Amino acid sequence: MKRVVVGLSGGVDSSVAAYLLQEQGYEVIGLFMKNWHDDSVTISNECPWLEDSNDALLVAEKLGIPFQTVDLSEEYKEKIVDYMFKEYEQGRTPNPDVLCNREIKFDVFMKIAMSLGADFVATGHYCRKGEIDNNGEKVYQLVAGKDINKDQSYFLCQLSQEQLAKALFPIGELTKPEVREIASKLDLITAEKKDSQGLCFIGKVRLPEFCNNNCNQKKALLLKFQKKLLSLIKKFHNLIL
Repeated sequence: MKRVVVGLSGGVDSSVAAYLLQEQGYEVIGLFMKNWHDDSVTISNECPWLEDSNDALLVAEKLGIPFQTVDLSEEYKEKIVDYMFKEYEQGRTPNPDVLCNREIKFDVFMKIAMSLGADFVATGHYCRKGEIDNNGEKVYQLVAGKDINKDQSYFLCQLSQEQLAKALFPIGELTKPEVREIASKLDLITAEKKDSQGLCFIGKVRLPEFCNNNCNQKKALLLKFQKKLLSLIKKFHNLIL
């Protein structure tokens, strides 16, 4: 039996993805990614991580699959948040969700999944994976999801062939109403849950506070560096005298 680790976000899409994989005969494990700790910049009633993790746990219990939370906040800050501010500093508008899929979900998260003996990683993205033969070599393709109003293939556009080979998108052949109908029939807590918006696996943030906090941290580090530099200059000056 093939083992699949599902990124359970606490939303209806990943919940149904986990169920469909069970129905297809996979051994399913659910993991929730915690990517952020600073609740001061998040909008509390928009995708709070604690509520989402609890919902993911309840879904896992309902489906009878193992579940745990993994803390990827350090990697998320390094690979996603720092990139965002670097782009803002250059006068460009970043797209953290595209990078999050490439660097977090299908890299850091995927490595954790593989360490658990997984054959695949699955998410609740509305997209499909196709295969073609190129001179005897299997090539994977990203294909738009069946629901043209929810297609998310764009957010996965930077995945490599190696990442796609291990990726599964169980709800790609379904529309959003069909996904909610399945969740309702299963009496999942996420069946009528509002779709999350905002930063990948963080939710909506107060961007001014988010930016200011980061800038304040940089200012503090710069001030610390300046003080250390002045101290070294004084020591050097005393040695000369």
